[in-house]
Amino acid sequence: MARKQGSHAGITGPKVQEAALRLFAQHGFAAVSMRQIAAEVGVQAGALYNYTPDKQALLFDLLRDHMATLALALDQAGIAGDPLTRLDGFTRFHIRFHLRRRDAVFLSYMELRNLTPANFARIAALRRAYEDRLEAILRDGVTTGAFTLPDPRIATMALIALLTGITNWYRPDGRLSEADVSDTYLALVRQTVGAGQPAATAAPQDVSLAIGGLGA
Repeated sequence: MARKQGSHAGITGPKVQEAALRLFAQHGFAAVSMRQIAAEVGVQAGALYNYTPDKQALLFDLLRDHMATLALALDQAGIAGDPLTRLDGFTRFHIRFHLRRRDAVFLSYMELRNLTPANFARIAALRRAYEDRLEAILRDGVTTGAFTLPDPRIATMALIALLTGITNWYRPDGRLSEADVSDTYLALVRQTVGAGQPAATAAPQDVSLAIGGLGA
């Protein structure tokens, strides 16, 4: 979103996106107007068009940026090793990342239907690229005999849904810490792929560095 000079030059594109993300997550894309976003930022509605052509472009930018951040963080996590080690690393990474970006996660699943067909296709391609990273791990595990799966693609979709679903119920002030939940889900993931059970361990340090800390 290009920034223009003028009386609102101090208002940046990221601030507009942050406001839109909050409002879309709280009220739903369809219920939020550009005027409401402007009020959240603290400017006149017309000033928003210095940074985005319309609400559809805002939604697309938010979903695209979420997927780009996810892919970059996965790269930075440096997950490597045999298939089981990589699956463990991916599982912990996915949980930690998504618990830190609940609004963006909610938007990326609930508001896809409000994208234009062209924008939907672009976001779907980014999501498929991320899913392919997990599917590659599962296929390697099947090839080496570490995993027992009739269909790695279906297993990929099931595991993504399982892990992302944590954002719907987990609360940092609840009875379980993030580490407790991560360990439990890691055991579930291993059961799903027909692998051995892990010992309870802390999240890998490189994943923590890539995502940042979260109190639980």
